[in-house]
Amino acid sequence: MNQILVTDRLYVTNKLKKKKKMYKIQFIASLVLVFIFSGWYVITEFDKNASEAVSQEMLRDISINRNDGTTSDEPLVIALNNSELVEENQNTTLNGSYTDDEGTTYTYESVLNIPSLGIEYPILSDTSEELLKISLNKFWGGSPNSVGNYCIVGHNYKSGKMFGKLSQIQNDDVVQLTDLAGNTLNYKVYNMYVVDPEDVACTSQITNGQKEMTLITCTNGGKQRLVVKCREA
Repeated sequence: MNQILVTDRLYVTNKLKKKKKMYKIQFIASLVLVFIFSGWYVITEFDKNASEAVSQEMLRDISINRNDGTTSDEPLVIALNNSELVEENQNTTLNGSYTDDEGTTYTYESVLNIPSLGIEYPILSDTSEELLKISLNKFWGGSPNSVGNYCIVGHNYKSGKMFGKLSQIQNDDVVQLTDLAGNTLNYKVYNMYVVDPEDVACTSQITNGQKEMTLITCTNGGKQRLVVKCREA
């Protein structure tokens, strides 16, 4: 019986060649995109780590100032601008300053510590997109640990930095706020909820004479805000 030998070459039509070429182009394009996004992610994480390094240096600087021999039984003073000493004034927020290696100066006024989440950052006195990359920011309110509602904002990073773990907080968890005079107050979480960005009712200063603190960060891919309400324990 005669057999007809058919080779692959007979089936390689121009249409098939075009398809193979298209698949190759798509594969190469996919590889390029993977490299681009990987590079972008690495650079972004590097920038985040570098920015947070400034806040951690600032935190160490504050710690050194707090442990330079001054105790809670002595007159409360704070080192400002590395030289000037100012006595505590209950009606004035004490501000400290830190200058990084590039010569940028940041002003801070308190330190936030959430022991259950391992969160500890200095609170910068102002808020902006650039400052939010460095540390937690004061958003609204009076002096730290004063009657009213002290509002703090921070980024929600997937790595857990800044307020990245804030969603794990529970009611009755302790949140500590230390002012630059060295006074630390314990606050307890009493409520947490999600709001739209336009809803700023959580920043109200009506607290019936109590000391409160509000922690705010993004959630749901930045579409909403997670609000954590705390009250002096």
